[in-house]
Amino acid sequence: MTTERKENVSGFIIQGFSDTPELQTTLFVLFLGIYLIVLLGNLIIFLVISCNPHLHTPMYIFLLNLSLIDISFTSTVLPNLLHILLTQQNNISFLGCMTQMYLFVAFAASEYFLLTAMAYDRYVAICDPLHYIARMSRKHCAGLITASFTSGFVGTVGHLVLISKLSYCASHFINHFFCDMAPLLRLSCSSTLSVELLFYIEGTLLFFNAFLLTLTSYIFIISAILKIQSSEGRQKAFSTCASHLACVITLYGAAFCLYMRPPKSYSLKSNKHFSLLYIVLGPVLNPLIYTLKNKEYQSSLNKMRQRCLPFDF
Repeated sequence: MTTERKENVSGFIIQGFSDTPELQTTLFVLFLGIYLIVLLGNLIIFLVISCNPHLHTPMYIFLLNLSLIDISFTSTVLPNLLHILLTQQNNISFLGCMTQMYLFVAFAASEYFLLTAMAYDRYVAICDPLHYIARMSRKHCAGLITASFTSGFVGTVGHLVLISKLSYCASHFINHFFCDMAPLLRLSCSSTLSVELLFYIEGTLLFFNAFLLTLTSYIFIISAILKIQSSEGRQKAFSTCASHLACVITLYGAAFCLYMRPPKSYSLKSNKHFSLLYIVLGPVLNPLIYTLKNKEYQSSLNKMRQRCLPFDF
């Protein structure tokens, strides 16, 4: 038993994507570009909203926190992957592996809950606009954001505790590009029933309910929009929630591809590709989805750019 615990804390070896040196360089450049796009796009959103008081409304405050989650979410995986590709040093300590897994799951969970809170914000704005200021006050907005992060970080502690107590007495070779729950469970030589049971219970109680609340909000939103007489009014109302709806579809679509595939189509190689899609798709697309046709944001961005760069080149 003592031997198993010593092996547990010795760490793991992360395979990554390829052992071919030529491909490693190409992948490094590709992932570095993706990571810089994520950082730049979401950091600009954070700065523009933070520096413009007239954007300090619930919708933009939620968007600011979504940008923070996207930066943090990708930063739990991509920097370490870049380090592996650059140095070929693919060892990770047991503590580092558990920390990476916990932060990855916690930030991912927080994003689901935050998008649910944003769905509620859009529901109030369209279905009950007269009481919007009262129902989405700063206090209520802060409460929803706090609840989103608390649910994400507290709700995943159980997984961390149970997985960290498993015995990894067989192989320490993780056939993935980061410490994800599924490959870690495959390496364990002890029973993983408790972890899998907790995963399904929390998946049902928390994430399914988050999806259900988001879906319910949009059923009411679409119903309210269809009751609007003029086509211009319907289009204007829909435009206020179109960006959020696109983000929801992107996130749940990527999650569906990763976790809800038929067993026959599952392979370790395809799992890596779908995991990468899940990690980068939302953080890359969310800034574009929210800012591309947002005139209020574009105006604030132009004013900020003029203050920082007063001279035209």
